[in-house]
Amino acid sequence: MATEDAAPEGRPADLKHNAIGFVDALVIGLNSTSPAYSIAAVIGPIVALAGIYAPGVMVASFVPMLLIASAFYYLNKVDQDCGTTFSWVTRAMGPWAGWLGGWAIAMTGVLVVGSLADVAVSFGLLAVGLDGWVENSFVRQLLTVLLILVMTAVCVIGTELSAKVQNVLILAQVVFLLVFVCVALAEVYAGTSAYDSVEPAFDWLNPFGAGGAALTGGLLLGVFIYWGWESAVNLTEEVEDSATAPGKAGLWSTVILLVTYVSVGFAVVAYAGPAFLAENAGEEEFVFAQLAGDVLGGWDWVLLLAVCTSAIASTQTTIIPASRTALSMARRRALPAHYGHISPRFRTPDVSTWWVAGIAIVWYLTVNQISTNALLDSLTALSLLIAFYYALTGVACAVYYRRHLFESLHNFLLIGLGPLVGAGLLTWLLVRSVADMADPANSYTGSSWLGLGPPLVIGLGIAAVGVVVMLVWRLRAPAFWDERPGLADPDVVRGIRSGRG
Repeated sequence: MATEDAAPEGRPADLKHNAIGFVDALVIGLNSTSPAYSIAAVIGPIVALAGIYAPGVMVASFVPMLLIASAFYYLNKVDQDCGTTFSWVTRAMGPWAGWLGGWAIAMTGVLVVGSLADVAVSFGLLAVGLDGWVENSFVRQLLTVLLILVMTAVCVIGTELSAKVQNVLILAQVVFLLVFVCVALAEVYAGTSAYDSVEPAFDWLNPFGAGGAALTGGLLLGVFIYWGWESAVNLTEEVEDSATAPGKAGLWSTVILLVTYVSVGFAVVAYAGPAFLAENAGEEEFVFAQLAGDVLGGWDWVLLLAVCTSAIASTQTTIIPASRTALSMARRRALPAHYGHISPRFRTPDVSTWWVAGIAIVWYLTVNQISTNALLDSLTALSLLIAFYYALTGVACAVYYRRHLFESLHNFLLIGLGPLVGAGLLTWLLVRSVADMADPANSYTGSSWLGLGPPLVIGLGIAAVGVVVMLVWRLRAPAFWDERPGLADPDVVRGIRSGRG
């Protein structure tokens, strides 16, 4: 990076403003969801639940995400802070709720980074024919750790470099997925599918076609496949037009993801048929690898590489929300000050970024010693944290703007009712998740931890650790807890009402 980008000598470094534009933020938001990997991981289980109505369940899963994305947009307009949920919830509901929201975001990064890197390594090795290396746990885990370190270094070196890498990776994913969709559907209509294929029908978009129980289970999985788009908003301090561009990037990310997921869902269900997918739901993303070979033949490396690049991209971008949330918390004295250090040369939060990566590596290696299934259970626990901080953000939006919600229909629907409905749906899913995860039979390991399912124990354990850390830091450095919640600035609300929002 050019030396003129460095902070002036003798002055504290700050994040680099206007480092990237709207398109870069949009791409980072898309890549954070890891679309190729996400659809590969959940298409089997969703079809097992909903059958041919899997595309409809994906549409239904999109609704709470869009409503919460609206909350992110309007909260970002009043507070362009890289801590997003932490900062906004603190403003609207006070420091206790804000701190817990920040903790949830940081911990999602810790839980998922290792798994994403592991998938990237596995599919990369499969793409180049090194299947035996995938089975060698030592080699696979070593390469996974190296990949995490490389992606962390890219994050630290600069947001511009991160954006350039992401642009290449998202282009590769989109092209690869489009090739798969086109070839699969062509074989369906030509009658050359290797499975009991079925021609797509418009009524597959009906989310209620398979019944309420299937819809509920599918929505729980949908939280995972759409999660991550808000990384664009975590970069708000580094994006041009920071008051509106990051929020718009988050909104558009959810829409583009919807189109991608529904297209692939149609292609996979039509080509393989619901019976095959339901029978092999437990194989997760490797069913996608098998279908890649059947659809593309000797070109199956194309789809394998799509999942690989998707997971690589998400490994990098998932570090961004966690590290910048830690930075924001440190600036507000909600965490030790050294987590708020910004590299004078690269203008990125170097200390918090490396800490997130280090803890993620330790978590990945430790859980792998238990079993690969235990690592999958830790991923399942993600839905608890995701639903919690998304719902918290939706409520915070309505609370913060509460005195202005009835000034116009726009405010009532998009700033009040929409985010609250999204928060309500996610809270309902959170409760359902807790009930499902309490049964050990619903876990990947199938074993009981403390009489409960491992994913629930992991989720509750992380929450308990967060509460302990919060209380300890409250006693050591109470300044942050003196903050009081406030209300939206009337000038900002007038700007939204006049059309500038």
